[in-house]
Amino acid sequence: MNKNIIISGVGGQGILTMASIIDLAAMNLGLNVKQAEVHGMSQRGGAVESHLRISSGEIFSDLIPKGKADLILSIEPMESLRYLPFLSPDGVIVTATEPYVNIGNYPDERELLETIANSANHVFVNAGLLAKEAGSAKSYNVVMLGAAAPYLEIATEELEKAIGMFFNRKGKEMVDLNIKAFRLGWANSLNEQK
Repeated sequence: MNKNIIISGVGGQGILTMASIIDLAAMNLGLNVKQAEVHGMSQRGGAVESHLRISSGEIFSDLIPKGKADLILSIEPMESLRYLPFLSPDGVIVTATEPYVNIGNYPDERELLETIANSANHVFVNAGLLAKEAGSAKSYNVVMLGAAAPYLEIATEELEKAIGMFFNRKGKEMVDLNIKAFRLGWANSLNEQK
């Protein structure tokens, strides 16, 4: 097993929470994990990325070389394009469709999604709608984790177990809400696969 994942978005969207849950699931399976994070003015809506490498063998670097990412998991559509040079020819982009407009010249949303669709294999997720369906807009990132689950090569049961471990300190209600969010994202991804 060897998986290279770039998780991207803007500050405050839960990028590091998603990476931590995937890390937990992989470590529970005895896999090797390396993670590198870049915070670009994250408290002000700046770009945040996490390189996450998972393997059954030894991992020598925590950074993913260009052209070697199996998955770009993005919480913000424009951020998914920023990392396109890292995506392998067989890789997939799983991205939320809702933009985080924090600049004056943000591209037209329809054109942005068309560019993503024409650039790579992709799955679009209306994460805001699914998070509200799960019971909390704050579960947006866990919806996206669920949407990426079919591409992680980690069983959904293991990812749900890791969600339970991560949110356990916040109580059963929070665990249940996030598992529901995860399952809604997962179902969306299965319906949207291209």
